Amino acid sequence: MYNGQEELDNLVWDKNDEASDESQKQMRLTTTCRQVEHLAEQKFGKPATLVSPLIIGGFNILYRIHLKGVSPDIIVRLPCPSLVQFPDEKTDQEAATAAYIAKNTEVPTPHLFFSGRDSTVGPFVILQYIENQGSMSARLTTPNDDPSVIHVLNPSIAEDTLENLWSQAARCFLQLSQLSFPRIGSLVKTDRGSYKVAGRPITHNMTDMVRLANIPRAVLPPEGKTYETADEWYTALAEMHIAQLVFQHNDLVLSEDDCRNKYVARQIFRRLAKQGRLSNFGFAEDDWSAQSFKIMSCTLSPAPAGSNSFRLWGDDFRAGNILLNNSDNIAAVIDWEFAYAAPTQFILDPPWWLLLDLAETWSTGIANWRETYDLRLKTWLTAMKRAEENMGQSGPLPVALSTYMRESWETGRFWLNYGARKSWAFDNVYWRYLDERFFGDRGTDISKENLWKSRIHLLSKAEREAMEPFVERKIIKSKERIIVDWDPTDAKLCLSELLFE
Repeated sequence: MYNGQEELDNLVWDKNDEASDESQKQMRLTTTCRQVEHLAEQKFGKPATLVSPLIIGGFNILYRIHLKGVSPDIIVRLPCPSLVQFPDEKTDQEAATAAYIAKNTEVPTPHLFFSGRDSTVGPFVILQYIENQGSMSARLTTPNDDPSVIHVLNPSIAEDTLENLWSQAARCFLQLSQLSFPRIGSLVKTDRGSYKVAGRPITHNMTDMVRLANIPRAVLPPEGKTYETADEWYTALAEMHIAQLVFQHNDLVLSEDDCRNKYVARQIFRRLAKQGRLSNFGFAEDDWSAQSFKIMSCTLSPAPAGSNSFRLWGDDFRAGNILLNNSDNIAAVIDWEFAYAAPTQFILDPPWWLLLDLAETWSTGIANWRETYDLRLKTWLTAMKRAEENMGQSGPLPVALSTYMRESWETGRFWLNYGARKSWAFDNVYWRYLDERFFGDRGTDISKENLWKSRIHLLSKAEREAMEPFVERKIIKSKERIIVDWDPTDAKLCLSELLFE
């Protein structure tokens, strides 16, 4: 059985690491810092002085600036070249999302002063600096003097501390769940100063596909593309998983059977998306899955509307982006990159970040992550119920969010959405937590190498006939470790052949 994250393209990763190291050096140069100060002076009309040190984030570099006679300080936030793959789109959409949240919710966010593109520093966002004592992730992790150590929830954390912090995060979830949008996509600011869904969703996975696997941009959702239904977006996500298999040249496929496993899982997942089955899996309307015959539908909550009512989802909404003050209260929620109007199904899952680390990179394996998460989920649901009671208002959903979250974990909806969003976790999640819920027991004598044999009959005749030629090509080409740059037209044609369009 698969047990962790599938390999990224290490050749591409190494190349882009070198490029990002060089670009970070450029962004630390005195000349760049002076350009940032000059930008601040232009925008505010006051002398500006950089406050050291620079803050290096996962995708951005933050320059804290003091304006003469002004308090608090400001933050100039620049996307780091080589790390950020869609810098102009990402910056515009992030700024629009942050402004919309500030205007329409009580979620604490830094005030947005300016955003745009400067001729010297490129795309930028200028925000209010928020005094803080660190992130919620830092507060909850096992203490360690090494800042490079990945945060993992401290197993000895006091239960009342955990419930207090998670209750505050739950209130943010409830606030965000009030926001509704007519289409799936990213928010943009219009010429009239309002906000609408008019940009394609830019996801964390899309960034990784380009940056860490050299997937051709031409096979990703085109700029400006939005989606009318949840089923359309589930299908788009499934097709990006197929694109990953087709175009990641190095390190993804270990053997012919591994390739067959990946091919079969992706084709099945896409079929279910196009049939509208992924969007109702685990809800009262689920009448197709093997699991649905074991759970009475009357015990499950209804599926959300599949069109004209979508909710804000953030791939990067996590404990590391929730800042705390010295009283352990939330000072601000930051970094709204990779946030977009998404299928409501996404927000009905409990947060993936409760253990701080990802399921697919958990040091003792995904099965142990699941066991540990199951124990901690009880505290989260208690915190969510407490937040629902304190807010004292019925939400926009037919059932309490805490109920939806509990059912998501029990039915496996959590894993469906997790796998749908994450190409390198998909194989692990699909074969371990979804396949048998979808189609029933595979039998105890099916080895990892032969998983595909148990489901090959579910593919169409065309899909079955295309599998062996694809596997043969993939294995032969992967023997030469090179970085392949595809012509956009050729890439679209190549992918269409496996989508049978």
